[in-house]
Amino acid sequence: MDKLFSFSNTTFENIRRVASDFTPIVKEVKRDVIKSLALAKSGHSGGSIGVADIMVALFFGGYMRYNPKDPNWSGRDKFILSAGHLAPVFYSCLARAGYFPPEELSTLRKLGSRLQGHPASVGSLPGIESTAGSLGQGASIAVGMAMNEKLLDKTDNKVFCLTGDGELQEGSCWEAAMAAGFYKLDNLCWFVDNNDCQIDGRVKDVMSIYPLREKFESFNFRVLEVDNANDIAQILVALDDFAQNAGKIGKPTCIIGKTKMGNGISFMEDDYKWHGTPPSVEQAIQALEELSK
Repeated sequence: MDKLFSFSNTTFENIRRVASDFTPIVKEVKRDVIKSLALAKSGHSGGSIGVADIMVALFFGGYMRYNPKDPNWSGRDKFILSAGHLAPVFYSCLARAGYFPPEELSTLRKLGSRLQGHPASVGSLPGIESTAGSLGQGASIAVGMAMNEKLLDKTDNKVFCLTGDGELQEGSCWEAAMAAGFYKLDNLCWFVDNNDCQIDGRVKDVMSIYPLREKFESFNFRVLEVDNANDIAQILVALDDFAQNAGKIGKPTCIIGKTKMGNGISFMEDDYKWHGTPPSVEQAIQALEELSK
């Protein structure tokens, strides 16, 4: 296994100092999620809050190229949210990055809104590269895009994908992994949100996917494990590692990030029952108060 912290202590400390600048953005994104879900009275709270650090690192860490003023720019990297139910945090990052006004976040799941419960079709909202909803499909889409960029168009554009850990119970994920490894897609960065929670309980109890690192390695992936993916500094280190090796090693990268569902909100944290539950008005007020501290 490739060691995640293979950098010098100086490099990590520099990243740690930079990471502190992202704390306000992470909190703002989490507040967006809570507000939009409370207004919608439906949606997925826990996972959206849990991956906020990963999503902020991707969209604001400088490792993913994009242009909100030209969403179809040919030089852009692509992000595929395979775990489509995490749309609230995705929408917040898109809005805060400048793809559309943040005020539109209040229309989540409303009739006629561009912000559907899962990302809708391409072109329905700037920044959406693929529809999502049926778990497992986004991974295959990401692999296909990475193949196109590397093998056909021969660009240095990268493809990022985020799946849940429960999602890996879908066989299509492993077909995608097999193809990614076989075609040596070193422009692909596959994030696994490893919170060990799914709608019916713990992933390890419903249908264990472990050992996870060894599975990806057997498909010719380079694997980086992040012990605390709610610490944005650790995510930035992993992304920096991927950026330094993209296009050079002949292996796709998988970043397994251990997160806590509902991170930072006392009544929600590490509780699988918040997989598909929105906060009530009272709970939203409490969550916003806790996030403001």
